[in-house]
Amino acid sequence: MKSQVKAIVTTGYGTNCEREMAHACRVAGADQVDIVHLSDILDGSVRITDYHFLNLPGGFLDGDNLGAAQAGSHRFRYARIAGSGQRLMDQLLEFVEKGGLVLGICNGFQLMVKTGLLPGFDDNYQERLVSLTWNDTGRFVDRWVTCRVPEESRCIFTRGMDSVELPVRHGEGKFVVQDQAILDRIEQENLVALRYVDPDTGEPSAEYPANPNGSVNAIAGICDPTGRLMGLMPHPEAFHHFTNHPRWTRGDCSRNEEGAGLKMFRNAVEYLREHL
Repeated sequence: MKSQVKAIVTTGYGTNCEREMAHACRVAGADQVDIVHLSDILDGSVRITDYHFLNLPGGFLDGDNLGAAQAGSHRFRYARIAGSGQRLMDQLLEFVEKGGLVLGICNGFQLMVKTGLLPGFDDNYQERLVSLTWNDTGRFVDRWVTCRVPEESRCIFTRGMDSVELPVRHGEGKFVVQDQAILDRIEQENLVALRYVDPDTGEPSAEYPANPNGSVNAIAGICDPTGRLMGLMPHPEAFHHFTNHPRWTRGDCSRNEEGAGLKMFRNAVEYLREHL
């Protein structure tokens, strides 16, 4: 009998992509998918560790006051679960230690880097070494981009993927690092999960609009050294069916074809079935 995969999608305090993310998990084959308000985790009604796949959706956590997901990261670091004294971060770290998968998209990616979950060098998931800041354009960007998956990437979510078109919609998506040594280590340890590329040449781009925010080394997403934790700015959950694509009536897509973004969720579910 195959293992039952249980996915949790957090919501509350400004997220707005939780339904799309939950739908992608269901279509990808997860056996149980629950959308859970963070307050229900903090009051002890629900435990993250009762699940296998944690999804941190996009949105505007706390209105993006103090910077995108900055206030949310403090909630994870310091808010305590009622009746236990345990920090929300402690429960999250326990989940990671047990082998769970974490996917953070857009605001979820911002939350992961600002809590220190990524890049997670040396099993240290609490030190902030990278960040996501204002787009070079100085404005919100809502468009489709082309991304490429590095062949050597450790990421579990992007296995078997090469090039993919996905939508972005953010004002603070520029990937930056604390110093050059951190960037070098991310590259050397093959933690880059996705890069923005020129759709015509397929080469990494530093130029708008191929690179919508000016991210260093055209980085659109990274993973931790285990490959089980991934954050990215583009929205794979928003391309779960071929009709989501703005050119679906002009392409050669079959009407039975699912959206390319769904592959990341399928990879997660398949990995868990093999390892639970």
